[in-house]
Amino acid sequence: MDNVRSPLFYVGDKYKLMPQLRELFPQNINTFYDVFGGGGSASLNTFAHKYVLNDLDTNVINLHKFLAEQAQDFDGFLAHEYDLIEKFGLTRSADGILPANFDEVRAEFKKTYYAKINKESYLKLRDEFNADKSRIDLMYLLLVYGFNHMTRFNAKGNFNLPVGNVDWNNNVERALRNYASFIQNKNIVFENDDFAHFVDSKGYNDGDFLYFDPPYLITFSEYNKWWNDDTEKRLYALLDDLNNRGIKWGLSNVFTHKGKSNTILKEWAQKYNVYPIKANYISRFDNTIKADTAEVYVTNFEPQNDEWLIDESR
Repeated sequence: MDNVRSPLFYVGDKYKLMPQLRELFPQNINTFYDVFGGGGSASLNTFAHKYVLNDLDTNVINLHKFLAEQAQDFDGFLAHEYDLIEKFGLTRSADGILPANFDEVRAEFKKTYYAKINKESYLKLRDEFNADKSRIDLMYLLLVYGFNHMTRFNAKGNFNLPVGNVDWNNNVERALRNYASFIQNKNIVFENDDFAHFVDSKGYNDGDFLYFDPPYLITFSEYNKWWNDDTEKRLYALLDDLNNRGIKWGLSNVFTHKGKSNTILKEWAQKYNVYPIKANYISRFDNTIKADTAEVYVTNFEPQNDEWLIDESR
């Protein structure tokens, strides 16, 4: 199975780690519950008969629903987005739509040339979206051209992310095509709920599997500001309950990061199977590789690759 990138380019997504994680998932999955779905990389890279992708972020789920709908006429969707890119005067390097002075600007601003070229056009796009926030087609363009492919809103509810040094490139187009291909051939449902309420609201059958990729307690990112010790413990109590009911699950997290240690996770995980995951953890707020980050996968069943098991007592 080829590794597929989500067109939401979500902070913390598991795109690069999925080949490792897939080996530790059950071989035959009936319904795959992506509890903290984010950009959907886990779902996009897992075989299952049915998918239920949940996230607390309404904007993320709205983007998924929009892209899923557009997949039914993907060429029409691309043509529409191209028209918008042309309307606002943004660059589209995927097929060479660049200003005449592109090489000159790139030579002068080596690390920020797309931001310099697209700034005014991006601000016009942002203003138009903030005037009508039902325009998910505009929000997707903001995600593509915005800083680090993020979505961020201020206290008044307005999108306030600055322009990024990115544009509509081949990676964007490839990710969209792969996503459309996946959606067109899969039984998938999107939900927008608190993780515990989402999990408790479902009835599970043999072969169902729940994957949890929550905000990491000891790392910093825009999307995990609401996560704290209490929500961490609430999650682990939920996983214990699922285990007692014989329901299979897997959890991604980190034991250590930048000198910090998640002692709550380490102590709780001792009763389950823990596997090391090789990852060069790079924060969007600090582009240096964190060699001290110990990423792990915790699960309540034994995959075939049990030789990877960590001795948590060390």
